[in-house]
Amino acid sequence: MKGCAAATKSRMDCLRLLSLVLLLQMMAQKGLVMGAGNLKNCGFPAIYNFGDSNSDTGGISAALNEITAPNGETFFGHPSGRACDGRLLIDFIAERLKLPYLSPYLDSIGTDFRHGANFATGGSSIRPGGYSPFHLGIQISQFIRFKARTTALYNELSSKRKPGNVPQPFIRNLPRPIDFPKALYTFDIGQNDLAYGFQHSSEEQVRMSIPDILSQFSQAVHQLYEQGARNFWVHSTGPIGCLPYDVIYYPSKPGNLDQNGCVKPQNEVAQEFNRQLEAMISQLSKQLPQSAFTYVDVYSAKYQLISTYKNEGFVDPMNFCCGSYYGYHIDCGKKATVNGTVYGNPCKHPSKHISWDGIHYSQAANFWVANHILSGSLSRPSFSIDNACHHV
Repeated sequence: MKGCAAATKSRMDCLRLLSLVLLLQMMAQKGLVMGAGNLKNCGFPAIYNFGDSNSDTGGISAALNEITAPNGETFFGHPSGRACDGRLLIDFIAERLKLPYLSPYLDSIGTDFRHGANFATGGSSIRPGGYSPFHLGIQISQFIRFKARTTALYNELSSKRKPGNVPQPFIRNLPRPIDFPKALYTFDIGQNDLAYGFQHSSEEQVRMSIPDILSQFSQAVHQLYEQGARNFWVHSTGPIGCLPYDVIYYPSKPGNLDQNGCVKPQNEVAQEFNRQLEAMISQLSKQLPQSAFTYVDVYSAKYQLISTYKNEGFVDPMNFCCGSYYGYHIDCGKKATVNGTVYGNPCKHPSKHISWDGIHYSQAANFWVANHILSGSLSRPSFSIDNACHHV
């Protein structure tokens, strides 16, 4: 009888253990335990970024149009190729991962690619035919050539080194071939596909174009995966209808502005884009079995900041610091005198503004958003960026 009771107890213990394991698996799938502190940091050795001006660290400035002062004044003290008074989200990502700021692929002076490269350029879109020639397909092609050429050169220089010799300065600026599959591949792109569409077609036509836009995004990810990329960190597009530029130039109609003064129809299209983007990322994670995808809800972070700007110490989010769109269109970095009034002078306190130039966020706003997205609280699955190599 005692043996029988012991066997029954053992079976019960096994069943309890099995139930616990199943419960934990279900919680993990729902993203409920991914923020646990016992996950090992990924230790990403490099970042490869693809995007538009929201993450361009000097590409478009080197290739087409120089970004002039006062851009860069708050942090760098001089123009840094960024459409901002200081740092962008991608810069705060690099800081969080303890990596150097990314050199733009298109810049030939003073670049260091040991810990990654930035293929983002201002005005870029996912599809061809927008504001910039450097659409996502071009950026992927650039990466593929970059990886092939730097790998060949690194191997050639390494083979010529004698044991004990200090590496040449040139090879120290090249990426290590073994780091490509371990790197983090980041995306912040799609806003210009919507913006260009709003300027040249109806909102409904833009909405109908989303599947084709995301099909091309999927194709780009597949190409990177074939090149060995495994860890993907993908930003949703932001609330484009809250950009002062869009509010100023959008035809005013009753009911078109929400409680925060944002263009409601444009934000609704952005939200639909994000819904389909998140669904596509879920599909990609199943199609690419060795991948680790993290979808990051940047939209919610930015909209929360705009909604609570007073509590966060910012001025009205429709006010911007540099340039002018009221009466006279003066881009940030330029000045004009009209009827004795000088347009184009930057504000005295950029850190009080959410918008830097009517289109791009200030460093202070980027810092606020970074603090709300890098921890994983707005990610699916809910990994922090340090843990974004882990699989669900």
